Formats: sequence, structure tokens, C-alpha cells
Amino acid sequence: MANPILNEAAFKRAAGSQPLPPPDLSTRSWGAPTTTAPSSGVMTINGTIQSTLGLLVLLLAGAYVGWGLVKVREGEVTSFPTWTIILVLVGFVGVIVAGRKPHLSPIIAPIYAVVEGIFVGAISRAYETWHDGTVFAAVGATLGVFSVMLLLYRFRIIRVTQRLRSAIIGATMGLMAFYLVSLVVSLFGGEISIINSPSWLGIGFSVFAAGLAAFNLLLSFDTIERGAQAQAPSFMNWFAALGLVVTIVWLYLELLRLLSKLQRN
Repeated sequence: MANPILNEAAFKRAAGSQPLPPPDLSTRSWGAPTTTAPSSGVMTINGTIQSTLGLLVLLLAGAYVGWGLVKVREGEVTSFPTWTIILVLVGFVGVIVAGRKPHLSPIIAPIYAVVEGIFVGAISRAYETWHDGTVFAAVGATLGVFSVMLLLYRFRIIRVTQRLRSAIIGATMGLMAFYLVSLVVSLFGGEISIINSPSWLGIGFSVFAAGLAAFNLLLSFDTIERGAQAQAPSFMNWFAALGLVVTIVWLYLELLRLLSKLQRN
């Protein structure tokens, strides 16, 4: 799922229509995180990092529960909790609400992390049953991609210009629309094969989707930095952390599907 909430409109609503400052492209590297504590009443990079780590812990706890819900016998999935798909919808609704009412993020973000974690854990167990080692590889790839994109952003190797931002947002909205069409088609018993196909075309699609998720991380880093510069309200630490975790989960799921395709090819 693409990141639908970490945008300037939400920051404007939180700051009383005050726009975020333009990105500082003159510096060669991302400035060190501010030392102002989240309790000071304003958003900081450190505060967002702490909130993100807290959400990831809750996500892993939920994933542990979800992993145990999948029943496996002799290398085959015998029972998958299909109701966990409802949790994805619950999480999506929560994210949309947070986008409209950012001050609720300290409540919504932990709920999202837990419910999404349950689904991620369940689907991960299924993939691991079908292809041994896929989950470990997907987690490692996610950490690797996150680290690379953070370094590329931190040292301004890739600069988040307005043109790049518009291109990433446009491509993301297009991919979201494609996934929505696929969901509607599946409700009527059909399938758009390119999404799960292990063909070279299907693999290419997954590479594109994972790459797009990776570039969305750049937008997250940029918006977090600018939000801290604008001294947005402290609850925006949770809002920004939620947006970042949404992108990380999206990236992980895309890499999980890509690695599964590669093993089937």
C-alpha cells in the first residue's frame, strides 16, 4: 500500500495553514537530528525517530501474533485467517482519518501498527511456507533499501526537487489506482495476472513497484525534515512516524512478492 497521508496538506492543517518551508538543497548533507525533546511541544527529527521505533516494535509484536495464526502441516498452509484482510482495511481507514485529523495520530498510529502487523505476520508465514527463506531475505532487503535511500537523501546524492516529488506522487497514485482496479476485478472472480505472475513481465512489475516504494522513502525523509524545521506541533511526530511505517510496510510487501516470484521463475 502506498503512503497516502505524509503530505504537506496535513502539515498545513496541523499548523493552521502555515506551509512547510521549501527543501534546503544548498546543504550537502542532512543536518543532525535536533535535540529538542518531543515534550517541548514541537515536532523534531529525534521525536519522529523515537515514535517510528515504537511503532516498529508494535508492528513486530503484531506480526508475531499473525505468524502464529497460520496453520501449517507438512510444508503446506492448511488454514489462513482470511479475516486479517479486514485488518488491512481497518488500518487503511485509520491512515485516512489521521491524514484528515493529524492530532489523532498518537492514538491511530499504534493501532495501525498492531493491526497491520498481524496481517504482515500472517502473509509472511504463508510466503515462508511456500518458499523457505523468503521472509528473511525480504526483511534484509527492506533494511538494505531503507539504509541506502537514507544515505542517498542524507548526503544529498538524490535531491528531492519539486519535479521529482511530482513524478513520484503521480506514479504512486497511478499504481494505487491499478491495485484498486485489481481488487475490484478479483471481487468478480477475475485476476490481473501481472501482479502475481512469475513471468519476466510480472517480475518487472514488482521491481517497478518496489522501486517506487523506495523512492517514496525519500519523500518521507524530506517531509519529516521540513516539518521539524517548521516546528510543527509535537503530535506530528506520530503522524510522520505513521507515514514512514506505512511506506516501510509497503516496501516490505513488494519485496516479499518480488522474491517469491524470483524463486518460482
